[in-house]
Amino acid sequence: MRSSSIGQEKIWEHFQNEGIDSFSQSRGRLEFLARRLSPATRVLNIGVGNGVLESLAMNKDVEIWSLDPSERAIDRLRQSLGVEERAQVGYSQAMPFADSHFDAVVMSEVLEHLDDATLEATLDEVYRVLRAGGLFMGTVPARENLADSLVVCPDCGVQFHRWGHKHSFDIDRLTTILTGRFSIGEVSERFFIDWESVGWWRKLQGIIKKLLSWRGIGTYGACRNIFFLVQKTAGGK
Repeated sequence: MRSSSIGQEKIWEHFQNEGIDSFSQSRGRLEFLARRLSPATRVLNIGVGNGVLESLAMNKDVEIWSLDPSERAIDRLRQSLGVEERAQVGYSQAMPFADSHFDAVVMSEVLEHLDDATLEATLDEVYRVLRAGGLFMGTVPARENLADSLVVCPDCGVQFHRWGHKHSFDIDRLTTILTGRFSIGEVSERFFIDWESVGWWRKLQGIIKKLLSWRGIGTYGACRNIFFLVQKTAGGK
């Protein structure tokens, strides 16, 4: 494994465990995705975060499966939700699942962490494990300026993105990447706020930004994401 991949894995391991509070404001986004899951379907969530999507899916009678490279995160999920073998340690570019095993795959705030080669291999794997006509959905940050989040290691001087992001996406770029394998249902900017977890000032900011986003005004900022919903088609890449 290349050193850059090892560094990326260390960042992910930290936020999945010691830094798990970083997911505390993700509920609004995850509830939006959970509402689009159909009961009595088999769904794979890649990148478990704090396990909220799994919990929401189970409440809808969805057979939810999980994949994450963090063994500690998977152990925590198994213990808290009792999902046992449905939660697996592994990588999106080499999934430990059979062909056509899932009705849907979810990747929320994951694609931006993958380098070019891993992103391509991951999309191949998503296509492989989806049944014919299966859905692939998720989110990525919208129009992120990666340079704004660069930090420097005080020990070695290496610069890196504080969240481990490798890509910035806009609607056109994400649509192009997904089109080679999938039929596009929706690729659109959305504004997600966990209204219950923020104070009145953040709520007011959220309302203003949401109104501006409906009018196509504004630039990238916190809680602004691109939502995608696509479908596996025959003869994809």
